[in-house]
Amino acid sequence: MDRLNRAALGALPPASRPRVDPTELRTRIVHLGIGAFHRAHQALYTESAAARSGEPWGIAAVAPRSAATVDALRAQDCLYSVTERRPEDDVPRVVGALTGAYALGRDGALVHALLTDPEVTVVTLTITEKGYRAAGPDTVIGHLAAGLAARMRSGAAPVSVVSCDNTADNGAVLSRAVRDVVRNSGRPDRERILDRMAEAVAFPATVVDRIVPATTPGDLTATATALGVHDALPVSGEPYRQWVLEDRFTAPRPPWELDGALLVPDVAPYQLTKLRLLNGSHSALAPLGIAAGSTTVADAMAEGWGERLVKALCAEVAPTLPDGGPDPARYADDLVARFRNPAMKHLLRQIAADGSLKITERWLPALRALRERGAATPVLELALAGWVNLTRGHGIPDPAQDALTACWRTGADDTAVVRALLTTVGAPDLADDSALVTAVVRHLPALRAGHVDI
Repeated sequence: MDRLNRAALGALPPASRPRVDPTELRTRIVHLGIGAFHRAHQALYTESAAARSGEPWGIAAVAPRSAATVDALRAQDCLYSVTERRPEDDVPRVVGALTGAYALGRDGALVHALLTDPEVTVVTLTITEKGYRAAGPDTVIGHLAAGLAARMRSGAAPVSVVSCDNTADNGAVLSRAVRDVVRNSGRPDRERILDRMAEAVAFPATVVDRIVPATTPGDLTATATALGVHDALPVSGEPYRQWVLEDRFTAPRPPWELDGALLVPDVAPYQLTKLRLLNGSHSALAPLGIAAGSTTVADAMAEGWGERLVKALCAEVAPTLPDGGPDPARYADDLVARFRNPAMKHLLRQIAADGSLKITERWLPALRALRERGAATPVLELALAGWVNLTRGHGIPDPAQDALTACWRTGADDTAVVRALLTTVGAPDLADDSALVTAVVRHLPALRAGHVDI
């Protein structure tokens, strides 16, 4: 079977062709993080914005680690397909938004040149939560900071740097990370660079939302059958997608609102709703579903406890949300419908990865707020028990895996282990909450037996 590339576009079904002519785009955006989420989310918004406005917004996509992904994209003229997973049908379409693909290590000089190019006015990032904690010179943040500093020295045009990761207040987090690298660089002009950045570089906050499961061998086969050509990098996503952006840009940007993006003065209500309800529910479903023998989110939702868990968690956490965002009850109903979509094969193990980072943002702030008010927290206690159970020998990747495993090697009882785990993830205050720890421990025997009681 022929490979997907520009020469193959004319033979594709009309509905599967790109919305733009890839040859007419110019590189005006640099994206750091070339994974499936970006390709199923921001790249689609950008392609639609270019198609509807007639402006040639193209994306140079940079892989922080995977040169194999870069090579596969280049072999396909930077084309790939996205499939919307609906219960009734799956129709892939090819996306033509990418103008180039680069590996950060191998193509570092080219990436640096792009970051300083005056025609590039937007930089976007999907580097996951842990990417913002790694700020050395050879990290994504380090390369970004070096590129922005060089841009400021050259007097190049202003630029907006847009985090698209599930991190609370992601714009401010990214700004601090970048500025810390510049401040610690030792360069004699660092204060002048920081002053210039304050005027010429914006870090708007955003909220991104679309469930994008890992690609399976079956997806490769189904996509090739539907397109008639082989796509080595297909991605899929649920029909729903959302992008909320703080309307604070210092340079031209694509008119993403033409494809439904929301430009708002304050994203915080949307951000917390999504982080604590959607992401929080995902992080609860994953370890509990794995304990119960489920494989995907839809599998867990097919069990009687799945819907109860999502609705109860949303109701429990809702009092911690600010005014001005979506209605929590309606949002919970939407989540149930999205999670139950049988066409989605969103793996629980994928969601459970890096749990020590995720729960500190998705659960613990709400848990603290509720317990400070004296409110009951039975669902978050059950969720924590699921995470505790998962840290013991389930093979889920986590950057703190060695420290988490060490908590179980002490030979202590469950109470001591739970306290140690909470302390390890930076929550000694919760570890000292005896009522909380006791409630978490109470759930562990049932979870070890594969039962989720809610």
